[in-house]
Amino acid sequence: MKISIVTACPSGIASTIIAAGLLEQAAKDLGHSAVVECQSSVQDYASLQTDDVTQADVVIIAATDNLDTSRFAGKKVYQASVESCFSNPVQWLEKAIIDAKLLESSQVMVAEKAVVTTSNSKKIVAITACPTGVAHTFMAAEALEQEGLRQGHQIKVETRGSVGAKNQLTESEIADADVVIIAADIDVDLARFNGKKLYKTSTGLALKKTEQEINNAFENATIYVDSKGGEGSGATTEKVSAYKHLMTGVSHMLPMVVAGGLAIALSFVFGIEAFKEEGTLAAALMTIGGGSAFALMVPVLAGFIAFSIADRPGLAPGLIGGMLASSTGAGFLGGIIAGFLAGYSAKWIADKVSLPQSMEALKPILIIPLVASLFTGLVMIYVVGGPVSSVMVAMTEFLNNMGSANAVVLGIILGAMMCFDLGGPVNKAAYTFGVGLLASQTYAPMAAIMAAGMVPAMGMGLATFLARKKFVASEAEAGKASFVLGLCFISEGAIPFAAKDPMRVIPCCMAGGALTGALSMLFGAQLMAPHGGLFVLLIPNAITPVLMYLVAIAVGTAVTGFSYAFLKRAES
Repeated sequence: MKISIVTACPSGIASTIIAAGLLEQAAKDLGHSAVVECQSSVQDYASLQTDDVTQADVVIIAATDNLDTSRFAGKKVYQASVESCFSNPVQWLEKAIIDAKLLESSQVMVAEKAVVTTSNSKKIVAITACPTGVAHTFMAAEALEQEGLRQGHQIKVETRGSVGAKNQLTESEIADADVVIIAADIDVDLARFNGKKLYKTSTGLALKKTEQEINNAFENATIYVDSKGGEGSGATTEKVSAYKHLMTGVSHMLPMVVAGGLAIALSFVFGIEAFKEEGTLAAALMTIGGGSAFALMVPVLAGFIAFSIADRPGLAPGLIGGMLASSTGAGFLGGIIAGFLAGYSAKWIADKVSLPQSMEALKPILIIPLVASLFTGLVMIYVVGGPVSSVMVAMTEFLNNMGSANAVVLGIILGAMMCFDLGGPVNKAAYTFGVGLLASQTYAPMAAIMAAGMVPAMGMGLATFLARKKFVASEAEAGKASFVLGLCFISEGAIPFAAKDPMRVIPCCMAGGALTGALSMLFGAQLMAPHGGLFVLLIPNAITPVLMYLVAIAVGTAVTGFSYAFLKRAES
């Protein structure tokens, strides 16, 4: 039998990809020929061709949203929610084939009619963005889309994830919008929204308190005025917090850290000290990872902190300040200081220094970069560099030579922080600390941080398996997706559970995360790359020692899973 399959979920990140893989394998197990259209926002996908639909004996749609089904008119079609196929995909597909019914022309859903409209219907456009661009970005987008449609509004959300901007807003969509919602933890360019009613929030609030934030957007949005000269009605641009500036720097630094860490790990495949022999592949890999990617870490961090504060004129002073932080030994702490020094000095010059009209054009390309670079550089060399370098050296020596008791205490603190707010500011503070230490060849804290960060989502998945009767069907399905997200080091998989039952979920997650962090430090685990979850194991020597690291994760997951399974109240 020839089957055409379509999978889709609002965010296009987790459920649609999982469902596509499960159903494609189920079709093979049943001996059918299947073509799959996985509507993903994080990877390119091939749409079903006309011949795929024409020749199909049945069309299977696993989708959370109402899709345009006009192309399937006259075919046998079965449609159900994307999560419904997770528990037993083979049995689900068999039933779908049997239950498929002929889709009459009068029954098709046309895309334009899929939006619910009411007399109070508004048009909303939104952007979501988080520092890592992996989980909060897409989960917040999904939450906004679902709540917006539930309230009867037309909504489109652009995601600024790790793979770039997806579902991009057009000029006409922005022009027609009644309100713009920016749910971002990093700085986002807002120039195209000049003159529109705009409301800013975080991805965390957009995800956990979606209805409240959409209502706040309509009530509290103000006219956005572009600081580069846009016209408006007297409103002023909203100040971006220091946290967002820092996270903007971190988000741009992460690709350097990941690429560099994995390149270093690959060099170790040839032997721990093989890179010392010049001219070898191991030496080349170490030059790429340690000599280049890691060397750029701190300058990129500082540069994009400054860019977030002062826009393009702040980039050069920030990069220069970051390079000085590296050369003076001030490390990532010095880079953070340099970024803020460069950014705020460049912004002060731009805002406060007035020049004749004939010289104004020189300000952003000559005067600001030069003066801000000189100021930042001199402060870094004569004031900040020495003391911060001493702090970094002392901290690095302490971390590399700490006794087992101190290591366990640090692991407990970092592990608990990673599980406290599941991707929020506390979680990101611990994560940034671990990433920053990688430049100093201190790899143990990063190992504890990633291990602990995997525990909440995996623990919730385990709890739904251990105490199935206490969870409703939707929670049980969410638990399976949560476990997979946990394997990928996406703590946010536990957010649906934490939002519903925070007083039990958060303590259980923190207990498991703290134990995992402590065990990881006790076992002396080291991690070269700051993301990827267990899939980093595919790179030899990226994690050491592998077995004990897995034990630490398994024990913490068991503590979280069993404790919440016990404490969870059964749904009435």
